[in-house]
Parts: sequence; structure tokens; C-alpha cells
Amino acid sequence: MQLQGKTAVITGSTSGIGLGIARELAKAGANVVLNSFSDTEEDHARAAEIADVTGVDAKYVQADMSNGDDCRRLIVAAGGCDILVNNAGIQHVAPIQDFDPKKWDAIIAINLSSAFHTTAAAVTGMRERGWGRIINVASAHGLTASPYKSAYVAAKHGILGLTKTVGLETAKDPITCNAICPGYVLTPLVEAQIPDTMKEYGMSREDVINKVMLERQPSKQFATVEELGGTAVFLCSDAAAQITGTSISVDGGWTAQ
Repeated sequence: MQLQGKTAVITGSTSGIGLGIARELAKAGANVVLNSFSDTEEDHARAAEIADVTGVDAKYVQADMSNGDDCRRLIVAAGGCDILVNNAGIQHVAPIQDFDPKKWDAIIAINLSSAFHTTAAAVTGMRERGWGRIINVASAHGLTASPYKSAYVAAKHGILGLTKTVGLETAKDPITCNAICPGYVLTPLVEAQIPDTMKEYGMSREDVINKVMLERQPSKQFATVEELGGTAVFLCSDAAAQITGTSISVDGGWTAQ
């Protein structure tokens, strides 16, 4: 298994994209550290499930990604971080004049500043161990924009800037830093939105998916968490050793338009 002996820390990873990436990294042999702010029995159970299925070491560490000190504590509590996946994120939609400033601050903190803190805490250890992979989960909205998502779009554009900077700073080390830019991904959260959107627009499930959710995604197919996890595994592989400071879009052609 190509990542055996490596430890991966994945922020915001008890569901959705983060959990999917954690599972794929574990299948590739990496020990994994799951994270969220909630610290429930279910959070710990997800880590135990990964350990049972894959045979790697897996644990859960509670940390609030809106708090810089907590972000850095997560890296220490992991007991080593060879692979860092900055995935934690929240969303809020409103016209800019009505956008709650507290929501803006929270989105910037969780979607952008957390990646600064975790990376700053992890990179020294990566250099000492002579290997590291930093993967930032950005978005198609890191490359383009949509109305009413000012904080999210600003944060995701910022993540790409951070990715480039860290890629340059670690270019002479055996460390890479890259971003994955998903379009719409079929997660439990997205799945749960479909019935309400059907009622709101008076549309069938198929029309909601194709004409509303995937309107800007030319493939008319959701990306899957397994595909994003596979992309992360590739970025951790020897084949990706010279890929750094850049982004990979997994968006069904969205940003090709």
C-alpha cells in the first residue's frame, strides 16, 4: 500500500467530501485523523469503522476550525502529519448588502484561515521527516464566481493563492501543496437539498439535478466523494512529486466554459 506508515490529517472529515477523502487515503494505507468541532460518539465511531475496514490506525480529534489555536492543536494532537487535507468549510448565501458580517467572519475563518494555521503547524514536521503532501479542498468557486456567495468565493480564491505560495515555499523540499477544485459533489448534504428544491421550483428530481444544481456542470453528473478521494491519493503518490502550487478541477467541465 503506497501510503503505509504515513499519517493523514483531514479537517472537517466526519461526513461528505472529507470523510470520502479519509476513506480513500486509508485504503491506500495511510493512518488517518478525522476532525470536526462536534465530538460525538458518531464521530469516534466513524474513525473506528475506517480502522476496522482498512486495518490502518484511525482516530478522531475534536478541534474548532474557526479558532486558530485549535487548528494548530489538531496537528499536535495528531502525533505527526505527513498528509494534510484542509477540507473544513461552511457556506452562507445572501446579497452582499444583506450578508451577515458574522457569517462573513466565520466563513473566512473556517474556509481560509484554518488552512493557514494547520499548514503553518504541519510544515516544519514534514521538512524534518523529509516528505509531505498538503491538499487544499477549494472549489470551482476558487476559479470562478456566483452571485450571493461573496464570502465563500473570496475564501476559495484565497485558498488558491495560499496553495501557490506554500507550493513555492516548499518547492525545494520533498513537499507539495496543491488544491482540488470540485464542482457539485453528491454528498448527503446535497442529497438532502433535492426534495426541498423540487418543492420550491415545482420540478421533478431529474429537472432539479440537471437544470438547477448541475446547470453549470456540462457533464450533468455529480462528482463523487470517491473520485475526490482518488484525486487526493494521486496527489500523494510518487507520480505527483512534481505537481505543486497548482489546482486540479473535478467539476465535469464547469470551469472550462
